[in-house]
Amino acid sequence: MKKITTYENKKILVLGLAKSGFSAAKLLHELGALVTVNDGKPFDENPEAQELLSLGIKVITGSHPIELLDEKFSMVVKNPGIPYSHPLVAKAQELGIPVITEVELAFEVAECPIIGITGTNGKTTTTTMTGLLLNAAKTNGVARLAGNIGYPASSVAQEANSEDKIVMELSSFQLMGITHFHPQVAVITNIYEAHIDYHGSRSEYVKAKWQLQKNMTADDFLILNWNQKELQELSKKTKAQVLPFATDQVLEKGAYSFAGSIYYNKEKIMGISELGVPGSHNVENALAAITVAKQYDVPNAIIKETLQRFHGVPHRTQYVGEVQGRKFYNDSKATNILATKMALSGFSPEKLLLIAGGLDRGNSFDELIPSLKGLKALIVFGETKERLKEAGEKAGISNIQVVENAEAAVPIALENSDPEDVILLSPANASWDQYPNFEVRGDRFMEAVNKLK
Repeated sequence: MKKITTYENKKILVLGLAKSGFSAAKLLHELGALVTVNDGKPFDENPEAQELLSLGIKVITGSHPIELLDEKFSMVVKNPGIPYSHPLVAKAQELGIPVITEVELAFEVAECPIIGITGTNGKTTTTTMTGLLLNAAKTNGVARLAGNIGYPASSVAQEANSEDKIVMELSSFQLMGITHFHPQVAVITNIYEAHIDYHGSRSEYVKAKWQLQKNMTADDFLILNWNQKELQELSKKTKAQVLPFATDQVLEKGAYSFAGSIYYNKEKIMGISELGVPGSHNVENALAAITVAKQYDVPNAIIKETLQRFHGVPHRTQYVGEVQGRKFYNDSKATNILATKMALSGFSPEKLLLIAGGLDRGNSFDELIPSLKGLKALIVFGETKERLKEAGEKAGISNIQVVENAEAAVPIALENSDPEDVILLSPANASWDQYPNFEVRGDRFMEAVNKLK
């Protein structure tokens, strides 16, 4: 870790704890800052706040008093999930106090190169694939995963040495709070409409994603999904060297798939069928990760072997196992229609049973209907079950079952399936009507599958 003096004796407010705020507060304290932490959770229920207090850090919990800003802070480090419309954040900006996110701190202390990965879908899988490819070929140093994937960037940056690489998954929320953050290699997997409630408009969401390349130079590499005209247009506005990947065209330079195989710079790497994870979206993820790996001279044989062995990350088209000849997949992370459409594209519909449902946000499922056509069965649950049932009927599915929740769907799916069928949980909805988060929903589904075993 670089021993910087930027924050010595500076008054810094860390707003919101969770993993990233907790890590940022400890790092700033170590760097000599005068840290105040403010978190909405009551102190008695807040072990992170209790630990920080024991280190001598000032802690204010239970509310977010505006008067805090009377202390004339030099900077606010904001938890990514707190919107800029939050009264305390809005007031800080009004007063001209810089507001950053914890990934900016990570960049400032990191001794090693950073590979930044963002996008609407595929971030976690691409980040994981990239880390595996770089570590499979390493002679020294380690590729360390960080950021939105679940490992606080500022903690990882403290542990990394100059021979390592940090492969950082970045959300639009995190990218809004950067100033000098500078990856040497960056990826935008795709851009679709998402998080409009946070950003206010699609254009603001795209603007946040495009922040990734803000400080990149002609010595850096920006990897973009060439299937998307929007990213092709945006590519004209960066100083970085653009490396494209595509599934719908042969490229002179970059990674692409054609006639059942994956290529980089027109050199065949492997067959699509050899990938360890199914789905056209995972072909795109693999192309992006391969393009990163090639910037670090990872050999084709290592790429092929690594991606053959990779069977997905938890809750993202994750292979759970086989029961009585049926293969079960957990795609609980599919919290929107687009993610479920992508998951469905990886399987033959006539042998596929889909389990879907969840929080009712008032969405119509008409967009999903073309992807539902030909399914062997549809099993629906949660607040959106009736609307999904209606979409299934419009798609011509004759076997539609209504159940209580994701775990109750498992034995019903088994009863309605045959050997060699695939049973896929891909909800197309958020989980909060019945579960604290998509991870718990996926875990309950997998527990139910394991009971059948």
